[in-house]
Amino acid sequence: MTYTNFTIDTDTDGLALVTWDMPDKSMNVFTAHVLEELNAIIDAVVADAAIKGVVFTSGKSTFSGGADLSMIKGMFTFQAEEKKKNPDTATEKLFALCGQMNGIFRKLETCGKPWVSAINGTCMGGAFELSLACHGRVASNVKSVKIALPEVKVGIFPGAGGTQRVPRLTNAQDALQMMTTGSSLTPQRAKAMGLVHELADPDKLIDAAKTMLKNGLKPVQPWDEKGFKVPGGGIWTPAAAQLWPAASGILRRETFGNYPGALAIVKCVYEGLQVPFDTGLKIEQRYFTQILQTTEAFSMIRSLFVSMQELGKGARRPAGIAKSKFAKIGVVGAGFMGASIAYVTAAAGIPVTLVDRDMDAATKGKAHSEGLVKDSVGKGRMTPEQGEALLALITPSADYNDLSDVKLVVEAVFEDRQVKKDVIEKVEAVLADDAIFASNTSTLPITGLAKNSKRPAQFIGIHFFSPVEKMMLTEVIMGKETGDAALATALDFVAAIKKTPIVVNDTRGFYVNRCVFRYIHEAYDMLIEGVPAAMIENAAKMAGMPVGPLSLNDEVAIDLSQKILKASIADLGEASVDPQHMTLINKLVDDLDRRGRKNGKGFYDYPAKPAKKSLWPGLKDLFPQKPADAFDVTVLKQRFLATIALEAARTMEEGIVTDPREADVGSILGFGFAPYTGGTLSYIDGMGVKAFVALCEKLAASYGDHFQPTALLQDMAAKGETFYGRFDPYAAREAA
Repeated sequence: MTYTNFTIDTDTDGLALVTWDMPDKSMNVFTAHVLEELNAIIDAVVADAAIKGVVFTSGKSTFSGGADLSMIKGMFTFQAEEKKKNPDTATEKLFALCGQMNGIFRKLETCGKPWVSAINGTCMGGAFELSLACHGRVASNVKSVKIALPEVKVGIFPGAGGTQRVPRLTNAQDALQMMTTGSSLTPQRAKAMGLVHELADPDKLIDAAKTMLKNGLKPVQPWDEKGFKVPGGGIWTPAAAQLWPAASGILRRETFGNYPGALAIVKCVYEGLQVPFDTGLKIEQRYFTQILQTTEAFSMIRSLFVSMQELGKGARRPAGIAKSKFAKIGVVGAGFMGASIAYVTAAAGIPVTLVDRDMDAATKGKAHSEGLVKDSVGKGRMTPEQGEALLALITPSADYNDLSDVKLVVEAVFEDRQVKKDVIEKVEAVLADDAIFASNTSTLPITGLAKNSKRPAQFIGIHFFSPVEKMMLTEVIMGKETGDAALATALDFVAAIKKTPIVVNDTRGFYVNRCVFRYIHEAYDMLIEGVPAAMIENAAKMAGMPVGPLSLNDEVAIDLSQKILKASIADLGEASVDPQHMTLINKLVDDLDRRGRKNGKGFYDYPAKPAKKSLWPGLKDLFPQKPADAFDVTVLKQRFLATIALEAARTMEEGIVTDPREADVGSILGFGFAPYTGGTLSYIDGMGVKAFVALCEKLAASYGDHFQPTALLQDMAAKGETFYGRFDPYAAREAA
């Protein structure tokens, strides 16, 4: 029999090599068809007496990243359709669907013939769960191999046997750590944990797997043998009595109960280790069915898995324009941002000309990359040779003529209109006719900057976030005259440097910064009301934000907040800024010289290392503080999330953001908006627009008109609409 996604070759020793190599795919992924073929292969192996054992591997440079987008989306579509047909049986049918993959993997490990998984690259999610079902595992002994069960990061958990096999192979503490964080393991760490049996050089991987079979690998898993004992002694031991309360407490501390999938992992392991293996699989299947029906799982998978991949693959790229290939990129401005942009460009294998006012400044910019390379080499993330090759791609220059042959120039000079005007004119004097000019600006509207350009259709914004080498998001900003060619080129560049783009129309602060400063300004309001600073920070973290608003303001710089507030007053009038906010910030910056982390004092004090930062005690003297029990933590949490989500809704109403996927992904990647919600608009859709409007009206009555729901929200609430319904990102594509 021939297969679409697999090939089978049996040698003279009766060892079958099953190679997973999906056509027209850069990476193997699980689909319904893949599972059908795998199931048939297991049957064929059992039926063929000549086959003594099986090596399962990948024909690609990497093993597999797990489930396919269509498969994940299909599970949610399935349950929605079943609920419409018959709500009484929908959950039962979803339960059966959730057990399909597990049933195939269990069939594999009990088929009576030994299987060895030969892991040759990234092996994640369901792919590693398949490997765990094999009786032996050999991994390639190279740094490119990453082994993980990362499902918790998208709102679910390892539901194809992972929660039952991992803690039966390694101790419960390591198993919980691996699955509740979704962190990747090196081959060495996986072997030390007992999750991989052997390591081999890449060119000897298959031979090592076959040798394992030839040496008499048992076709029986440890948990299926009589007398099996769980590593560490199981649940009912003195060590376990210490582990489980601590594990629950740590999870609560880290997640504040916001992630049902993470809690389900703990339950699956705890309950599953007390029963036979097959019963444990049923427990896992039950919890997986439950988690798939949560708002958190639906929203996180949609934003962090489906939408992020779609945007990364160019969902907003204009059709009919040839894809750009970059022989060289120009970066003007070798300061911190420009130097970092040059680094990530070179890291993607693209030559960069880094231009500044003189060679000393340009060379200093390249030195930033040298520091990053040295750090990466020191941590083993990069070889010295790779580091040298990266640095060789960055050419410092003080001559604008060196930009004459580039396809794209990214300007990253000081945030000053006149400075940028001068750079635009100098660059355009030498730039090729079809080249694109992109400004990296976080505060200045692109349309205004484009007035300094002779060709505004080829002028666009690409807003990077700091630190550039770590932040995955970029905002691509369309000026009023920006053309499709500029947009396509910008998106091609962002894809080339492996960032996720969102496309926004021009406005002050664009999208992310508008939302960020609403978050920070709500903290100002709370300080003024007398909420203790520690309570403000902790309530924000309890709401799901990774960093408290006061800490975040210190990172972006308090004097930058002052500059932005003053610019708003200059451009929009006194009414655009709360006078109490201006007084607070002026006091901190002008009177106390507290500018944030950059000068070692802001809302926090920053002592010399190894001492940790701490909230500045003087904050309590700026405004009369009330006791903590005078405030409802639930309300504080609601205020933070609602004020940000309201700002996101305003950007949709104003046409700044036009695709709800971008609002959601941008809010999570840009500033960490409570990931369990799926992002700003999913937060609103998740609770229902009508309920959100009611919440906002309640908050407005107590905390100010900035909580008043917009006309768009009122209209949507009256019509029972959602953002993903009213602004369906797929409608235009389907219509075409």
